[in-house]
Amino acid sequence: MAAWSRGAALRLCATVVLLDVVFGKGFVEDLDESFKDNRKDDIWLVDFYAPWCGHCKKLEPIWNEVGLEMKSIGSPVKVGKMDATSYSSIASEFGVRGYPTIKLLKGDLAYNYRGPRTKDDIIEFAHRVSGALIRPLPSQQMFEHVQKRHRVFFLYIGGESPLKEKYIDAASELIVYTYFYSALEEVVPEYVTLKELPAVLVFKDETYFVYDEYEDGDLSSWINRERFQNYLTMDGFLLYELGDTGKLVAVAVIDEKNTSIEHTRDFQFGHMDGNDYINSLLMDELTVPTVVVLNTSNQQYFLLDRKVKNAEDMVQFINNILDGTVEAQGGDSIWQRLKRIVFDAKSTIVSIFKSSPLMGCFLFGLPLGVISIMCYGIYTADSDGGYIEERYEISKSEFESQELMEESKEQPEPSNAESLVPTVQEPKNVLEKKKD
Repeated sequence: MAAWSRGAALRLCATVVLLDVVFGKGFVEDLDESFKDNRKDDIWLVDFYAPWCGHCKKLEPIWNEVGLEMKSIGSPVKVGKMDATSYSSIASEFGVRGYPTIKLLKGDLAYNYRGPRTKDDIIEFAHRVSGALIRPLPSQQMFEHVQKRHRVFFLYIGGESPLKEKYIDAASELIVYTYFYSALEEVVPEYVTLKELPAVLVFKDETYFVYDEYEDGDLSSWINRERFQNYLTMDGFLLYELGDTGKLVAVAVIDEKNTSIEHTRDFQFGHMDGNDYINSLLMDELTVPTVVVLNTSNQQYFLLDRKVKNAEDMVQFINNILDGTVEAQGGDSIWQRLKRIVFDAKSTIVSIFKSSPLMGCFLFGLPLGVISIMCYGIYTADSDGGYIEERYEISKSEFESQELMEESKEQPEPSNAESLVPTVQEPKNVLEKKKD
């Protein structure tokens, strides 16, 4: 019996280990306070979470897949997770303000991840940030390999120069978003024409653009604008990032993917599947399909009053926006901010009641009930007090009037003659002699 129990226990342990391997739990380390002192020995990809956070629970199986994938490919990046509520001092030291927060820790540097919470995107972020800041391209074959692998990347061509120092500074800030390379002029394909060296280029959308300091301004700002493809699949994360580019964002709200809309470099074009997010962003109900142009810098948007039938309609709509003939809606005025507060509160209450009616009744019904009881108690207490006080005053006056009536009954009624003569009170000693 004991032997059978030991065998069953071993099989159970093996099953648990196998399940951990399958779901990736065995490759994600639970971090504690010792992590603060030991983290600089390795590169860490850490998920700071809260046990009660719903978004953290959705991320957990994806995070386990990330740990399994990083381990299987032999990545030097270690994957861990930390309960930020239990180790709040460490989380605060790393600048954790919300849950979940994903950071890559590399020496004294900490890089925030703000992209979509998918396995591939998180792993791509880890590979990009954990590697060299500026990666050299030694040959044209390597350049072609990089061009096939990355949809957008930046390239510095030339030797040491002030432009290269600015390029390194920009890369240290924006490495979380895109790739940065350097190469000699002979590595670049023949179709690339350069007026002067050194130069900074961006390769995307099957073409390239050269940075011009006089026309494009600050290098970091130019890189931040050009790090996006001209046509993208939009989501909430991407719209938030596009807010720093200064571009107008033309979004096709559709049911299925549609990449038939032409584009220019002055606009950022893309499509979004479904209208749920855009409805919450605009605080309006949009029909599908439709086209909306967003100005993410001031929360304004432009809507077409008719359906887009062809590319000419879209171009005309864009030209009308640029020349100011289309009225902007929304904005960041005080009225719009108040409207946003009311809309967010209403949306939160509705979502809570839809997901969990009992929880909604507890969170909102209980406080309202307590407040109602308190108000009723205060009202009834005031009214009762006034009634008692009034009744007391009435009773007191009745009592005084009753005493006066009794005193008047006890005194003899004076005769008619006596009533005409005023009574004079005699001294006390005279009254006593009369009695004697």
